[in-house]
Amino acid sequence: MKRRKKGANAAQATLWQRKTSTMTKFRLWGVIVLLALAYSGSTPLHAEQAAADSRRDFRGGATYLITVKTAAGAFESRVVITLHGDRTLSAIDSVQGGPTFFFTSQLGAWGEDGKGGVVGRTLDFDFPPNADVARLDYTFTFNSDRTKVAGTITLTGFPLQGDPLDGGGTAEGTFTFTGTLVNPR
Repeated sequence: MKRRKKGANAAQATLWQRKTSTMTKFRLWGVIVLLALAYSGSTPLHAEQAAADSRRDFRGGATYLITVKTAAGAFESRVVITLHGDRTLSAIDSVQGGPTFFFTSQLGAWGEDGKGGVVGRTLDFDFPPNADVARLDYTFTFNSDRTKVAGTITLTGFPLQGDPLDGGGTAEGTFTFTGTLVNPR
């Protein structure tokens, strides 16, 4: 009888150890999850807050519809320009397909200017018979929630085999722009 009792106590002890081990594992995972949440600090847990934070510092990128005007203030074109979260920049222009000009979309890069704004540089190619490379240097300033943008564009042309990243080139115009953030809804 003692033997059975001893065996029964041993079985109960093993069951208790399993329950305690499982509970300890759950506690350990609970602590790990809490530490991960605490470490993430200001990581937003709500989609609306995440979208607002993303607009403020472009972690998720931002697309603007801008209106471009000549230095004299005359309408030039409309552009959709995107500051991508990976610091690349792309733009499509309403006049790129003619009838006066024929050029590709613009691709480039952007960075912060240290004053709350952004600077960017894109390149595009003009199609024959006037094949060349154009560099567009942008400055961007934003309102406080980055839903509005204004800035300048300096257009510089280079021969097709020239180096648009090495300075020089032929100044082809300076433009101003204003625009609005494109929202998904």
